[in-house]
Parts: sequence; C-alpha cells; structure tokens
Amino acid sequence: MPETVKVGIVKVGCIGVLPLIEVLLDERADRSDIDVRVVGSGAKLGLEQCREVTDLMVRQKPDLVILIGPAQAAPGPTEARRLLAEAGIPTIMISDSPAKKLAKNMEKEGLGYIIVEADSMIGARREFLDPTEMALYNSDVIRVLAATGALSLIVREIDKVIDSLKRGEEPVLPRLTIDKGLIASNFKNPYAGAKAVAAYEIARNVAKLNTEACFKVQEWTVYTQLAASGHEMMRTAAELADEARELEKSNDSVLREPHFKDGTLGEKRALIEKPKKRL
Repeated sequence: MPETVKVGIVKVGCIGVLPLIEVLLDERADRSDIDVRVVGSGAKLGLEQCREVTDLMVRQKPDLVILIGPAQAAPGPTEARRLLAEAGIPTIMISDSPAKKLAKNMEKEGLGYIIVEADSMIGARREFLDPTEMALYNSDVIRVLAATGALSLIVREIDKVIDSLKRGEEPVLPRLTIDKGLIASNFKNPYAGAKAVAAYEIARNVAKLNTEACFKVQEWTVYTQLAASGHEMMRTAAELADEARELEKSNDSVLREPHFKDGTLGEKRALIEKPKKRL
C-alpha cells in the first residue's frame, strides 16, 4: 500500500473549479498522504496542447489523475481522456453541464466524472469580455461553488478515491452530477439552504444566456447585452450564496471540513470547537 498517493492534475482551458482544485485538496499544505503535480494547457484546449500536457502527466506515473476543463467533447479533451484511459490510470474528469452528454462513454472507458452544473461558461465575446471582466466572473463562480458547498462535495469524492488507493484497493471512481438536490443538504438553516439552492440554480442558468451570446446570436449589439446579462446573473448568484453563508454564521452552524495531516477529513459546525475526524 502506498504511503503517499501521487495525484496528477491536468488542467485544459478554464472553468470555475479549475484554478483552486489542487489547493482544495490540501488547504493548509500539510497533508502527508498525497503528493500533487499539476500540468496545464493554459487558456487553450487544442489537440496539440492537450496531448502534450497529458503525455507529460502520464510520464510522471501518478496513482490518480484529475482531468479538469470545459468543452470535453472537443478534440483536445477527448484526446486527453483517450490517452489516460489507454495508460490505465484511474481518472476523474471534472467539467461543466455539457459533459453530461459524454457520461455513458466515460463509463465505458472506465473513467470517473464530476459534473458541476453551476460552473457555467463565460460570456466570451470580444465586445464584452476583457481580463478584468474575466477575473470578476470567475471570482463570482468560485464564490457560488464555495459558499453553496459544491466544492466541498468535489473534495469528498476525490478523497474517497485517495483513501481507497492508500488502502491498496481498486478505487470506485465517482460518477456524480452536482445539482440543486445535493446543495441544500449542506445547510442547517432551511432559509440558508433555500438561498444556496437559488444561487446554484441562477448560476446554472447563466450557461443558457452565455451559450446564446457566444454561439447563436450574430448581431453584436444583442450578443453583447446577453453576455452582460449572464454575468449580472452570476454576480447576483454570488451575493445570494454569501447571504446563505451569513445565515449559517448567525446560527453558528457553518460546516467546516478541514483535512488532518494524515488526509482524514474533519468536521465541525460551531466556530469555537475542535474538528473531529470523520469515521
């Protein structure tokens, strides 16, 4: 049984979960049970970029790979999944809603997946999107996913696989879609849960406007306003998610799940209490 699980993360393109995924697994940088390496293709996810970074990862012989990024049906991510399946490395793909169409294929290939419905695509039109707007939008997405508990769900699923590998077992890879049904369970206060679900659903529906703006509408004045509308929705979702967390604070019932040094996930609700290891 390995004392330390080698976790490889292959980042292709960008979605909201992507920038922080490696530090979500080791938030205090003191876990002794994992060793993480990250490779990335940058903003692009072309065939050559994805093949190159996946080859780099395969050569490092990780015990587990997390492949994360949008547009999983595109040639680049498809090639990355092919190479990982061919290498026989346990792989979890993390992506946004369009990847649901690939679920059956990934199951046949023996790959796991976590699909995050609220991680909606950005309004990528030149008349609207600049570096500042891109950063603000992604910060709003991250706030929604963090405050609603979606990121915690992702960490739990990955940790289950890591625990199996530590025991020398064949891991059961996740096949999970994070939808509103999983969000409310993170909250003690029912009003907080309602706000969190509302935030998640607004964020999920941003994809409809931004998809229309980016791919369907040709009149630039119309698609510019549609993209702006999508971003305003995500901003509102982030504000609602903040309100949900503030309600939980007022009850002293915020769920905190810190990792212990051995990788065990802890749990606590009250602010002034020590976390207990989950059994």
